[in-house]
Amino acid sequence: MNILQINASARREGANSTRVANSIVARLHVANPGATLTVRDLAVTPHPVLDEAALGALFTPAEQRTPEQAARVALDDALIAEIQAHDTIVLGVPMYNFGVPVQFKSWIDAIARAGVTFRYTANGPEGLLKGKKVYVALARGGLYRDTANDSQVPYLKAVLGFLGLTDVHFIYAEGLAMGPEASEKGFAQAEADLQAALA
Repeated sequence: MNILQINASARREGANSTRVANSIVARLHVANPGATLTVRDLAVTPHPVLDEAALGALFTPAEQRTPEQAARVALDDALIAEIQAHDTIVLGVPMYNFGVPVQFKSWIDAIARAGVTFRYTANGPEGLLKGKKVYVALARGGLYRDTANDSQVPYLKAVLGFLGLTDVHFIYAEGLAMGPEASEKGFAQAEADLQAALA
């Protein structure tokens, strides 16, 4: 097992989503003692946003790119190669204003590339990152699971599925800003979700 852990919180220390992601990785290591682990912390090494210059670089043929354009595309290439090389993906994703952190969106924008991680066919789009297992550690201050206000999970299911990542398990830690008792219950629920996912 080759595990890739993506910590998407803006916090370098004390992030609840990272705490849950770390717990997932620890449990995976218990079940797979020989597993390797690569950690990418997007707070420590944030990926540049997809702006006009980046789009220009991506849509310029490789042989015609300036050195600056080649360097920008190479940053995305590295993230694509990283996820291609791992069979198990652990994503630590907090909820920010009903969405995902900009750091995580920039990571998605980097790895979603037509002809590489997905392609369009006569039968519609096809994801090319197949055969991988994904665990998503969700950390929320309130309670959103299975409600209309949970805009994260539908988005994550859609974008991950579009890339071929369809074996996805969501681990929920919720109510973390609702007091100590609710927080403790939230982390206990995450452990229960993880236990069910690994069963």
